[in-house]
Amino acid sequence: MVETRLSELFDVRLRDDDTPMSRAALVAAIQDADVLVPTVTDTIDAGLIGQAGERLKLIANFGAGVDHIDVDTARSRGILVSNTPGVVTEDTADMVMALILGVTRRIPEGLSVMQAGNWRGWAPTAFLGGRIGGKRLGILGMGRIGQAVARRARAFGMQVHYHNRRRLRPEIEESVEATYWESLDQMLARMDVVSVNCPHTPATFHLLNARRLQLMKPSAVVVNTSRGEVIDENALVRMLRAGELAGAGLDVYERGVDVNPELRDLANVVLLPHMGSATREGRVEMGEKVIINVKTFADGHRPPDQVVPAML
Repeated sequence: MVETRLSELFDVRLRDDDTPMSRAALVAAIQDADVLVPTVTDTIDAGLIGQAGERLKLIANFGAGVDHIDVDTARSRGILVSNTPGVVTEDTADMVMALILGVTRRIPEGLSVMQAGNWRGWAPTAFLGGRIGGKRLGILGMGRIGQAVARRARAFGMQVHYHNRRRLRPEIEESVEATYWESLDQMLARMDVVSVNCPHTPATFHLLNARRLQLMKPSAVVVNTSRGEVIDENALVRMLRAGELAGAGLDVYERGVDVNPELRDLANVVLLPHMGSATREGRVEMGEKVIINVKTFADGHRPPDQVVPAML
């Protein structure tokens, strides 16, 4: 539907499949295009932007995160960057709760036993997990998604806490019933579950490093649906293997598809293939935002979802 509408409005060259574009294909695309519509798997760095033709004036990203795009270099070349904020909020927040439940209630372990045909009936100590009602949830990054997670967590009876680079306005903080922690270290030491919902920027790279992970309780669980680079994955693996953390639920990874093989061997880890925003409704809404950004730009106006370096 989105591709059909794009083709009706513009002279469009579309990809025939879902595989990431090669570097050579991206170079060829930007040398004679007016607008490039990349996804998170397309690295639009300074070197690539340097090979752009004079016609390229807009990079309309299909997705909210733009850490794969060198926004500063694009801006210096007179190329605008837009994204699609807000459309994946509810879908990603749903997945956060799914991962929290998956890890704490050992759902993948139960599923594996059933699929293998090895279940021998109920037992009083089989597959014992933890109750999430009454537990403390620490949200790292209280933007749209973090707030959506907070609303869901409260419905599950969790106590919501958060750390953010800026404290929420009092009315927003009250609406999500969340307690603000200025010190991330102090928050981490007191949480039962930590959900990573902040973007990847130079300031958040390895924000959860070995030192900070070691502040967490051995009974705590960490969930990440944002960007893998926020967590020091090697330190996380060491602590999970040593029993210094109770579990992890991950939808994103520090090295993209190159997932640490040790993570796959741990029974206390739930791994998903970056599917937090993967709903049909969400993909259509993302595409519709791309269309609006491109059409507004083509009409001589600033795209409504333009990204500027100060936002990052």
